Amino acid sequence: MQSPLKRLLLPTVVLLLGVLHSAQAQQPLNTGNFSGYFEANGQYYQTDSAIGATEVKEKWLNNGFMGLSYNYGNLSAGIRYESYLNALQGFDKNYKGSGIVNRYVTYSNEKLTVTAGNFYEQFGSGLVFRTYWEPNLGLDNSMDGLRAVFSPRSGITVKGIIGRQRDFFTFGDGIVRGVDGEIQFNDVFSALAASKLRIGLGGSFVSKYQKDNDETYILPENVGAYAGRISLRYGKVAFDAEYASKINDPSQSNNYQYNTGEALFTNLTYTKKGLGIRVSAKRVNNMDYRSDRTVTGTRLQINYLPAVNRQQTYRLATLYPYATQPLGEMGGSAEIYYTFKPKSKLGGEYGTTIMLNYAAVNDIERKNPDDTLGYDSDFFAIGKDRYYQEVTFELTKKISKKSKFILSYLYQIYDRNKLEGKIAEKQVSSHLGVLEYTYKLSSSNSLRFDFEHLYTEQDKGNWAMALVEFTMAPNWSLAVFDEWNYGNDDSELRIHYFNGSVNYMSGGTRLSVGWARQRAGLLCVGGVCRFVPASNGIAVTISSRF
Repeated sequence: MQSPLKRLLLPTVVLLLGVLHSAQAQQPLNTGNFSGYFEANGQYYQTDSAIGATEVKEKWLNNGFMGLSYNYGNLSAGIRYESYLNALQGFDKNYKGSGIVNRYVTYSNEKLTVTAGNFYEQFGSGLVFRTYWEPNLGLDNSMDGLRAVFSPRSGITVKGIIGRQRDFFTFGDGIVRGVDGEIQFNDVFSALAASKLRIGLGGSFVSKYQKDNDETYILPENVGAYAGRISLRYGKVAFDAEYASKINDPSQSNNYQYNTGEALFTNLTYTKKGLGIRVSAKRVNNMDYRSDRTVTGTRLQINYLPAVNRQQTYRLATLYPYATQPLGEMGGSAEIYYTFKPKSKLGGEYGTTIMLNYAAVNDIERKNPDDTLGYDSDFFAIGKDRYYQEVTFELTKKISKKSKFILSYLYQIYDRNKLEGKIAEKQVSSHLGVLEYTYKLSSSNSLRFDFEHLYTEQDKGNWAMALVEFTMAPNWSLAVFDEWNYGNDDSELRIHYFNGSVNYMSGGTRLSVGWARQRAGLLCVGGVCRFVPASNGIAVTISSRF
């Protein structure tokens, strides 16, 4: 039996061709424009018992997708085809097969935008609703249904959505409905137009419906969540805050407890030339919100809970990445960067920039726990368990017209037991030093070096990493690096993880061929993670935008 998405293939194609034919018939000299994108990621897998890379029967695994869109006047339409034959390791096994997973038609004018089909949308910061596509995580919670955005005048926006969420090659059971409104007072009221204080208010309501078929519990079939937000701007200072609440929502992810949920996210910034200060804080309590109460992982998530910690990009810094804990966390971060002016004592010839960041995330306090009714939790009470902590210092310095370096230090505390379910595992404390150096050989050629060292007495011990990258703009780049777990207590596991790649770029097309010995670990984007198993083999990626 074909999935609902596949059954829509023929009418989708017919609709797109009809739109194109109509446009050509009415305006033969202006037929709109096509655009698209394509990407294929394949890997040949080899068994490597030393790193735990198990046998892959197919030997070659592949993820790929292609999207096409057409725009003519106020109309636009598009489709996306995806293929997993079979999916790369680390992706959910439900990604298996091929088919059209995204198709839409949108009409838009100055005041109204309406979409039928698949769409992505976000209310506020996403605490009660956000749909998005992140192919590197295997995450796509797009809506399939109807979406309308109405702006009756400048400064007022109202959104409405209804539909079901994508679940691999089919849809989730639940129906999601929502409305969001926002007003920018300075744009609406002429008396405030010249005010230095700019004020914005917004509010959202989202509800999901799923039939109760459970024989053990009496489950709410309609679960509502609402949120309110405020945005203030005055000169160089900006403040944003959003609070969300959700009614009791027993599900597989919270072990069918009847707690209500809530979340608060705040962000305060001050910026001027050469100086930036940011302070963020959040509290999350039982805010796992899905259109199907029986699923876990990253499937069918209705909302998004932003992370307060920095998204680390250096290789060894990703050994211990933090994933947002939707069932309960309290965290905060503060960051400051300052640039010493060129020609000053500390700035030198070209100036010097320093950055200092601190972030910490704890569990929430839980009192009077009950397996079904849940628990009590004081809003301002911080739990005793520290999930994650980091201190980051970064110094960026241009030495000459041809060279610059970045010197970084990162201190992390990471609770493997709580965050990865590693029973009786020790909390990891690590120190990481990084030196990144770039030298321009000519106007088009450059060398980049990256040296990293991580020190820890827990987990697998110390690591070292060295990378060399040669870029010949605008077409070629070559990179080789090695991660070495030289401090492992087991001498047989003091393994080198070699990686080499060649990349070619021309216009919107990129081809990458490489061989890698990949360590097992978490891949995280924006506080959302997936596990990547150890692997050994040749990887090929080709992508293009046209």
